[in-house]
Amino acid sequence: MKMNAKLITMFLALILAAGVFAADWPQYYGPNRDSTSTEKGILRTWPKEGPKVLWTAPIGAGFGGPVVSGGKVYLLDRDDKTGDNLRVVDFSTGKELWNFAYIAPGRMDHPGSRSAPAVDGDRVYTVGPLGDLYCVNATTHKPVWNKNIWTDFGGGRGVPAGFQNAGPANTTLPIWGIAQNPFVYRNLLIVASQAPQAGVIAYDKLTGDVKWKTAPLSGGAGYVTPSIVKVSGEDHLVMMTAAQGFGRTATGGSVTGLDPLTGRVLWTYTGWQCIIPVPHAVDAGQGRILVSGGYNAGSALIKVEKKADGSYGVTELFKTVEFGSHTQPPILYKDHFYTQYSTNERNDGLVCMTMTGEVKWKTGQNPAFVRGGAILVDGVLLATDGSTKLYLIDPDPAGFKPLASAALMEPGENWAPLALVDGKLLIRDQKNLKLVQVAQ
Repeated sequence: MKMNAKLITMFLALILAAGVFAADWPQYYGPNRDSTSTEKGILRTWPKEGPKVLWTAPIGAGFGGPVVSGGKVYLLDRDDKTGDNLRVVDFSTGKELWNFAYIAPGRMDHPGSRSAPAVDGDRVYTVGPLGDLYCVNATTHKPVWNKNIWTDFGGGRGVPAGFQNAGPANTTLPIWGIAQNPFVYRNLLIVASQAPQAGVIAYDKLTGDVKWKTAPLSGGAGYVTPSIVKVSGEDHLVMMTAAQGFGRTATGGSVTGLDPLTGRVLWTYTGWQCIIPVPHAVDAGQGRILVSGGYNAGSALIKVEKKADGSYGVTELFKTVEFGSHTQPPILYKDHFYTQYSTNERNDGLVCMTMTGEVKWKTGQNPAFVRGGAILVDGVLLATDGSTKLYLIDPDPAGFKPLASAALMEPGENWAPLALVDGKLLIRDQKNLKLVQVAQ
């Protein structure tokens, strides 16, 4: 039986519409953990009052970003007096559908959540700032298994009173708690414990059984989530640890490449030090890896290559203190890196750097960008400034080119990652989670 012309047109329209919008945003920094979306049709201009806010939902203080799967938004919320709370809201309406909370009281510097959930099928994984790792069934809303990635491996519950990093000889939690974004790799759930008896850990994602763990890696505990990069066509799991000292005088710390299926150490680079590393390593293609941080650590671009004997060699391509990042990993677009480089020591704002380490421009304080989230989509950057504004930016090496901006957040330290699904952007401040229409 033949379709009539009208039905064919409608069918083709549905196919084209499906190609416009990308899949879910089921984990931190998106489907590929690179702050990049394949969606199209992003608006190039906004009304004077800014893009349309579709809904607003009240939440507690914190820095954990939202994720989206199957029409639901997942956010790890927290009340320091009681504990962590996985909140699930309808993506279309903002109405809370269900929640899962557990007791984990404790206050540390900068209150609230630190991490984004990861959704894999009907399982939701979260890590709280005291190290509580939960696997929750999204259908029954009940826990399937739970662990503690800190105390299970020799860590204590105490929080340091002073400015310091926890390390193998220090059983107290890092001063800003555990900031691990759990992620699923094949049949594994991977996190970096950085406890006295473990560095990186891989659990069976279904049962919670430990499949492998590394010994504590060289350096102290930081706030980096391991990331996957390609080296000679293979997946390597890259982890950074904290140095001691400050700036160029810091010592210790490392960048380590692991086999994600076994935890075997494949290579180590010790030429870059950061006393409080937060952003994960960025895959720059062709075996190149960008590591960056604050506290005058700057950045280093390294190249990892497989040798004839099966081992791996590491070459440092460049280091610079003129490009770094405090909380969010840089975004790579057309052989240029973009990041917010406002730290305790610098106020460089949004910065653009080439693959060779040449800084093309900095916004400084005009305008200021301080640790905000960003997503590359449809040839533009959607970025919060870490305070009140959302920006639409043309990422051009020739100079900073804002296309639009709007004050959409309550003033505060609004540093959470963003999420984008079906032309709608999720942003949070210290009081609210909002869904904003940013596509046609």
